[in-house]
Amino acid sequence: PGAAMMLAELALEAGLPKGVLNVVHGTHDCVNAICDHPDIKAISFVGSDRAGTHVYQRGTANGKRVQSNMGAKNHAVVMPDADPESTANALVGAAFGAAGQRCMAISTAVFVGDSSAIIERVVEKAKGLRLSAGYDADADLGPVISPEAKARIQGLIAGGIQAGASCPLDGRDVAVEAYPHGNFVGPTVLDNVTGDMECYQEEIFGPVLLCMHAADLDEAIRMVNANKYGNGTAIFTRSGTAAKRFQQDIDVGQVGINIPIPVPLPFFSFTGSRGSFLGDTNFYGKSGVNFYTKFKTVTASWKETEADKAIPGLAGVGASTPVM
Repeated sequence: PGAAMMLAELALEAGLPKGVLNVVHGTHDCVNAICDHPDIKAISFVGSDRAGTHVYQRGTANGKRVQSNMGAKNHAVVMPDADPESTANALVGAAFGAAGQRCMAISTAVFVGDSSAIIERVVEKAKGLRLSAGYDADADLGPVISPEAKARIQGLIAGGIQAGASCPLDGRDVAVEAYPHGNFVGPTVLDNVTGDMECYQEEIFGPVLLCMHAADLDEAIRMVNANKYGNGTAIFTRSGTAAKRFQQDIDVGQVGINIPIPVPLPFFSFTGSRGSFLGDTNFYGKSGVNFYTKFKTVTASWKETEADKAIPGLAGVGASTPVM
């Protein structure tokens, strides 16, 4: 909660009146109180599937407007004609930036046809990333959030290897000399991942890139659409035809074309879909404004012939001249 507290303090320093923005710390009881309180009309949630589903169901049962932004498994589809260097750079940044702890991280790359040579570039570039504390200006990625998160990520990597995935880059035993007890997981690449593996079915939320393979664009689209999540996706190609086909047929809310993380400026809506979102109005942009807006429709008729008539009981109101 440190970042939230800092934001609240900055808001107070900027002059926001006390009580307008409140930070409340708590767990289940606190969440349920928010979902149940009659004075709270809308709830916007970002987090895990389990918590988001609970908030959505309990909040809507109490007549509230709720938007729950939940898990993700964002895929990048790499076509054979993709530029190898720029695509590898994009995948490294999108998969390992922020130690993979963001809902729009690219956690899975689907290599179409003979595009898999790019995996070697990704591995070599990832080996050069520097791990350190997040506040270190020279750090490329920091630690994961907790010892429990580190253990979970390591377990999913191990499970993928045991299920048959190859591991051209393994970051489980990485050591950061300045922080021997830090929760560090190094960049990891698993290849030949299949859809039935737990590492694919679960959101890893760590610096792990899963590599899958497809014979053609049709198969790649089917693979992405078969996944339950629909937060973001991207295609890397030089073909306008392939890009157009992808953006039309893919069932994902945010689509990038040669852009790894398709999150535009805040005045555009964040349009995650399917298993990544519960609700009918997304956040950010016009949708975000509408979510916090209660609309009112007023229908009025003013008859010119009745303009001079005073309204009984409302002296002066509705008359063409003031009533003294």
